[in-house]
Amino acid sequence: MGKVLVIYDSRTGNTEKMAFLVAEGARRVEGTEVRVKRVDEATKEDVLWADGIAVGSPTNMGIVSWKLKRFFDDVVGELWGEIDGKIACAFSSSGGWGGGAELACMSLLTILMNFGFLVFGVTDYVGKDLTLHYGTVLAGEPKTEEEKEACRRLGERLAQYVAIFFDGKKELLEYIRTFEGKFKN
Repeated sequence: MGKVLVIYDSRTGNTEKMAFLVAEGARRVEGTEVRVKRVDEATKEDVLWADGIAVGSPTNMGIVSWKLKRFFDDVVGELWGEIDGKIACAFSSSGGWGGGAELACMSLLTILMNFGFLVFGVTDYVGKDLTLHYGTVLAGEPKTEEEKEACRRLGERLAQYVAIFFDGKKELLEYIRTFEGKFKN
């Protein structure tokens, strides 16, 4: 059974709403166990437990929140060399379009790569002009069905990769490849 951890920080509740939608998407993959944790509640044991991790941050001056940075420095830092090969992705909410959410996701992905996580983006279009190349990025809370689906798709793809690489469900790889790009503009 694949294990997915969704860890997030949220100041206004927007990133928290995204986190629960990401978890909902991960649960679409049969046999996936999902935990959702606010960064203040997450532990190194949660990280060790998980095969895949989705990390969400509010956009803070174009980068990751200080709470998430501290978590990776002080808590996950103790796991250096023990968590290589886990799969990870990122999501972020900013105050408005152009507010730096893609930069925040890139910051998260860089942090995750430094710990040996295998990171990914999603090439699918979940709606007109809405892709997840660096993770799910939104301005404010997820309002439209396309924005909600962007969050769900990220979680679903994480759970699919966990099922493929940790549970040996190679048939999901062909499903992903035929699905990618289905909704291109």
